[in-house]
Amino acid sequence: MAISFSLSRSVIQPDSYIGPIFGGCGHRRGDYVRKTSLLLLVCVAAASAFGQTEVSSSSNSSNPPILGVTWAKGVRQTPLARGSANMTYHGGKIMPTANIAAIFWGTTWGSYSGDKITGIDSYYTGWNNSNYAKASDEYTGTNGQVGPTSTYGGHYVDTTAASGGGNTTTILNEVCKVVPNPDSTGNGYYAVYTDVPRGNAGYCAWHSAGTCGGVTVQFAFFFKLDGDAGCDPGDTSGLHSQGLAALANVSGHELSEARSDPATPGAWYDRSGYENGDKCAWTFGAPLVTFSNGTQWKIQGEWSNAAYTAGTGYPNSSGQKGCLSGK
Repeated sequence: MAISFSLSRSVIQPDSYIGPIFGGCGHRRGDYVRKTSLLLLVCVAAASAFGQTEVSSSSNSSNPPILGVTWAKGVRQTPLARGSANMTYHGGKIMPTANIAAIFWGTTWGSYSGDKITGIDSYYTGWNNSNYAKASDEYTGTNGQVGPTSTYGGHYVDTTAASGGGNTTTILNEVCKVVPNPDSTGNGYYAVYTDVPRGNAGYCAWHSAGTCGGVTVQFAFFFKLDGDAGCDPGDTSGLHSQGLAALANVSGHELSEARSDPATPGAWYDRSGYENGDKCAWTFGAPLVTFSNGTQWKIQGEWSNAAYTAGTGYPNSSGQKGCLSGK
């Protein structure tokens, strides 16, 4: 399904938000409540020093929190926690299934002729019941267990000017504007792919949660990653353009995190705030991962408590053997 829009910007007024920036500014899972004031001071100081522009002027708790960030390669982050590497449960819901739609937002999507729109359609279609999806199905919450099944409802194209990712409310407003009837079960996941390059921002993508007309929605933001070495998985298969390959990799990171840790108060993350995608970011257990529709992707692994405990996972960047490739 493809639905095109040529609408004015959302009439819902966005609030200010401190977006994830670079070098440790921003949020791992669980940071929003505990560290906002400190991050405001640190990030504004860092922005002044380095000329970073992805900082809003104030923080407002009405904004949906960023629950998980795919940091660009080389961005300095807090080391993974010592002691037990496993994630722990924090009392919240998970996504037992995912009802997915993609939103391509920006003025250039109307005339776009490359492989990213058709490729993302194929990607989410093949996600359903794939081994990669099953890499996250061990996690449970108050509403059941993460399941490997999903449905893909197609994509929307909105050719109004897109925003960057510095404000979660702006991205949520776009979802609410474009999706007329979000999934009423709360398992709707809406991936917003913009035509805005990353620039100096230290992250490639993030996921969050909010409401549209009282209905809970999971949503994610993605920069345009064409020619972006910091967000490039290095896919040499020739099956996809570099821009599509980069989006596919970070899309796996964000959807896996949304399924196992979708909303406040949170479900699964470790004592440093890292979710399953964070713990295996930029590590690959297989050259290519095959999805259920036969499409193949170079995509990072996802953390498994069970694999780490059994010693059957491959090592992440800290040498902790808990990542599953999903091949």
